[in-house]
Amino acid sequence: MRSNRATVRAGVSMAATLPMIAGALALGIPAAHAADSPARDVLKGSKPLWATATADKGATSDSTRVSARVYLAGRDRAGLAAYARAVSDPESPLYGKYLSAGQAQARFGATRAQVAAVKSWLTSAGLTVTAVTPHYVAVSGDVAAAEKAFGTQLHNFAKGSKTYRAPARTVSVPAGLKGAVLTVTGLDNAPHKARHDDELPPPDAVYKNSGPFSSYFGSNVASTLPDAYGHKVPYAVKGYTGRQLRSVYGAGRYTGQGVRVAITDAYASPTIAADASQYAQTNGDASWSNGQLHQALPDTYTRTEECGAAGWYGEETLDVEAVHAVAPKADVTYVGAASCYDDDLLDSLHKVVDHHLADIVSNSWGDTEASQTPDRAAAYDQVFQLGAVEGIGFYFSSGDDGDELANSGTKQVDSPANSAWATAVGGTSLAVGKGDAYQWETGWGTEKATLSADGKSWEGFPGAFTSGAGGGTSKTVPQPYYQKGVVPKALATANNAAGNRVVPDIAAIADPNTGFLVGQTQTFPDGSQQYSEYRIGGTSLAAPVIAAVQALAQEARGGRSLGFANPVIYSKYGKRGVFHDVTDHPTGADLAVARVDYANGLDASGGLLYSVRSLGKDSSLSAVRGYDDVTGLGSPGYRYVRSYRRH
Repeated sequence: MRSNRATVRAGVSMAATLPMIAGALALGIPAAHAADSPARDVLKGSKPLWATATADKGATSDSTRVSARVYLAGRDRAGLAAYARAVSDPESPLYGKYLSAGQAQARFGATRAQVAAVKSWLTSAGLTVTAVTPHYVAVSGDVAAAEKAFGTQLHNFAKGSKTYRAPARTVSVPAGLKGAVLTVTGLDNAPHKARHDDELPPPDAVYKNSGPFSSYFGSNVASTLPDAYGHKVPYAVKGYTGRQLRSVYGAGRYTGQGVRVAITDAYASPTIAADASQYAQTNGDASWSNGQLHQALPDTYTRTEECGAAGWYGEETLDVEAVHAVAPKADVTYVGAASCYDDDLLDSLHKVVDHHLADIVSNSWGDTEASQTPDRAAAYDQVFQLGAVEGIGFYFSSGDDGDELANSGTKQVDSPANSAWATAVGGTSLAVGKGDAYQWETGWGTEKATLSADGKSWEGFPGAFTSGAGGGTSKTVPQPYYQKGVVPKALATANNAAGNRVVPDIAAIADPNTGFLVGQTQTFPDGSQQYSEYRIGGTSLAAPVIAAVQALAQEARGGRSLGFANPVIYSKYGKRGVFHDVTDHPTGADLAVARVDYANGLDASGGLLYSVRSLGKDSSLSAVRGYDDVTGLGSPGYRYVRSYRRH
């Protein structure tokens, strides 16, 4: 299960980390499956690490029902990875020579014979085929049939305080199907769902910000509140708007005209069209034209209570409004998943690729790397590679819990942002000054202290870590070629002497204390549904902002697709004006803002809560000169968009 990156509302996946099916071997080409016998071909990574002998609680009942997906490797798995790299690498003669969706499927998709052979194998074992797509064959049946088909035994295993089903040994397929099957998901029943990590309230409960506010950073100093770091600090901004973000991230005359951007989340806001229109009108953005906003939605939704469906409405609202605010002429398609589970979110990504709904895809959801099993990692990498060969780039928020230690008990990065085939977007605290001028950014990391009862000091200043941009070094994904020579060796080799992927790649505004103003229909205490606005943040904001900036860059490039952008992004490192080199102490001193909140989230009748929020304090992560694991290469500078005119 995956979460959108607003306040965590969905549970974390209970899967565990295994070495990835080498979907990212030097951006690369997966290793062949090892055969455990002449008759079977092993699918590496299909037995979760938590399914240990000591945790084994015995065999699962033969009559227990199982639903699984057998993902198809296609006719040329290695060729897909190689072509995806070649068309994305500006040094390659194949750079930019993208295929259509039909050409990609014809060249790399599964053959009819492969699909028929997979179906025959599954049904002969007693499983029922419930769906066939270009990417997988879905089946259901009892445990006995699943064990027969996949050459394993399914047992119950303790993990923490819960018990889950999983293969007791690595899954295998008949040797005659070697090369046809990519991976199998669903044999373990731990929840594979996403969580959302912004401070984004659900639309069924009203939330408003209390003032006082700054209209731009530093415009309103909290002179009656205690000092922080030896001086008075400004009140938090009311929330930046598109005009301010376009100015500081170098939009210039570009608007995203003619560029298609897709947004994937779970579910769908019933008021998105009205909210987006009202927000644009209220905040000076260009009006939406007829047919500029589209939705591609599933026929039915599932797990609405488990996934907190209402919380995802706000995520869609933030993403849509942020993209339009920065790239007001871009065509936007919202692709909603049937639930927050991986399989349904993968279906949304497949929909984008199969129908080439956009060139740029913003994804404000994810989970910890330890919750991403190799089977699902392989499925994500495959859809990202298919997108790359079509000229589609995927942008994922890097997470909102810093190094994840406080949240999960382990320092780790988030997935799918950890994929070598996706662009991971980190977060910053942003100071926009008078006249929409860029002042500075820090890495997003917040420490919070509250006002003492007598109002004379901040208790426990600077306070505890509350949230920050996700980042760090992957434990499972080898270092991609485009990071070599740019990412410091100490970061790349933190978990592996050979070097691993480091997250993020690029960054933008994320701190909710220097955040974005968003407008959404919410339910008020009297039961009425009303449009209202409030400030929001998280890497859920950073991802659509970067997607929108990429739309501007694609327009600057004459409309030619940027595709999988990481190789080009890294090739721009060190060029003057392309990136803001974000550091945690840009002014040479510690930074903070004062914030006032309604205790009841609506008005002052329940009292006011005063706090000071320190900036640039991201868990164990630090934004430093050059590449770092909070902001990557930095945020888009004044020449970033224009630099694409030469690519």
